[in-house]
Amino acid sequence: MIRISTIDIVRTSLGGTGKLLPVAILITCAFAAFWLFPYDLGFLTQMLIMMVFVVSFDLILGYAGVATLGHAAMYGCGAYAAGLFAIHASPDPLLGLAVGAVIGALIAFFSGLLLMRAHGLSLLMLSIAITMVLQEIASKARDVTGGADGLTGISMTPILGVFEFDFIGKTAFWYAFSVLFIILVVLRVLVASPFGLALRGIKDSPSRMRAIGTPVYWRKVTAYVIGGTIAGIAGALSAQITSLVSVEAFNFALSADVMVMLILGGAGRLYGALIGTLVFMTVRHVAASIDPFNWLFVIGFMLLAVVFFLPDGLISLPRRVAGMIGARK
Repeated sequence: MIRISTIDIVRTSLGGTGKLLPVAILITCAFAAFWLFPYDLGFLTQMLIMMVFVVSFDLILGYAGVATLGHAAMYGCGAYAAGLFAIHASPDPLLGLAVGAVIGALIAFFSGLLLMRAHGLSLLMLSIAITMVLQEIASKARDVTGGADGLTGISMTPILGVFEFDFIGKTAFWYAFSVLFIILVVLRVLVASPFGLALRGIKDSPSRMRAIGTPVYWRKVTAYVIGGTIAGIAGALSAQITSLVSVEAFNFALSADVMVMLILGGAGRLYGALIGTLVFMTVRHVAASIDPFNWLFVIGFMLLAVVFFLPDGLISLPRRVAGMIGARK
């Protein structure tokens, strides 16, 4: 029975033309970006890393309904863990990803035991406080982390012993995309499972879920740990590809940017996180190159427009346009 239900879950989440279409679009866009922007692979790779990071936050906010401003804690710890592992233990990229994932999960677990008991403003303040404490530790431990100068000297061996990191960034691009793709597949299966349905129920009505016997607290802790694991992977990717880890990885602005990206794209849909990251980073890149001092105005106006006219995010735009066309007919 367990085997059959697992197969059904995978088929439900990945099977069918409608389900496979977003996957095909994602792969097509990756190849198109690779060939059309060969001199911007560094920026595109950073965008893919941020997509991994925002997708991890989507599980926490979009599905479990837990709003925090300290998600950078797991990202930063994963980055430092992978960087230190590469310097002092093994420069193997995949082992470094595993280390970043484990550290991200541990930080999420121990902090989540406290955070998931709080609500509203208390939750926001506690999440910020934990991140600030971790940032201060990284800043003061100069002998280990490099302090304000950052952790340098990170070098990686070829992926699987074959794909060597090149100066142009081709290997890094496909490495980051492969990690993003695998995480998306895993999360698609997860959110379509009974656990994912329980998270949706907790987001809509925690009291009702408690009434039917769902362990709401531990479901939220589990979702937070999974999100922290993926955030740690994103941090590890950043450390391996940029060969640098800075205390800026714990910045409050990073957690805020992640929330803005998710709101722009649409929370609770996974692919909305990708769209929000793509739009945010592209607009920021272009606007900052035109006016380095006032580019935040563009982001602010864009966010206001989405919140007022597309409350479900940019991912709902095709459905909204189709509805308007159908209404006119």
